Amino acid sequence: MSGGSVIVSELRAALAPHGVFIRGIISFDEGEGPLLADGMPARSVILLGNIGGSIWEPFSRWRQASENSGHTDPLDEWSKAIIKPLASAFEATAYFPSDPPWQPFQRWAMQAEGLKASPLGILIHPDYGLWHGYRGALGFAGTIEEDGPGRIAAHPCDHCAEKPCLTACPVDAITSVGFDVAACRSHLQTDAGKTGCMIGGCLARNACPVGSAYRYSPAQLAFHMAALRS
Repeated sequence: MSGGSVIVSELRAALAPHGVFIRGIISFDEGEGPLLADGMPARSVILLGNIGGSIWEPFSRWRQASENSGHTDPLDEWSKAIIKPLASAFEATAYFPSDPPWQPFQRWAMQAEGLKASPLGILIHPDYGLWHGYRGALGFAGTIEEDGPGRIAAHPCDHCAEKPCLTACPVDAITSVGFDVAACRSHLQTDAGKTGCMIGGCLARNACPVGSAYRYSPAQLAFHMAALRS
């Protein structure tokens, strides 16, 4: 077993109790990767994230602890509490979508798994649909080989004739040309929005037929909708 394989295996085991998965590995040519803590470019980046509601129970337990109850961005803080110690243990550099310098997480995900954006702007996975996410990444000085299936070629939206996500939004915030965030947030302030999307999750996202088995629980949907409205 190569050194890279050992790192992947040990990292996967360390992440498992938190419901976090290795979501892909990107290798860079010399000098092209993001900067590591020592100022040198990374040769590999491992993406870390959730599949469906895999992180919800571990995150909820952490959040219920009294010392973790007052965070403004609790999910980001939980992600850092999980990933930063692993970065130290594996002599890696941690990157987070919420922190500068802003790293191209979507581009990395597209490169690692071959994913493309849905009309909602969320990258859609052929198995998980819109029910997945990226909580952070680890950069390494050495090359780490992919030990999984690698890139995924299929883009579900190309084979979806009805595209129900484009007609499910009550204020037409989702169109073929993009996501009108202002219109969405305005709707969430109305009575219809409070009793609809805010409780059951984004109607357009729920309408997507791909990966419905991985749909988030009502509690997790409400958490993410509250974050979107703020």
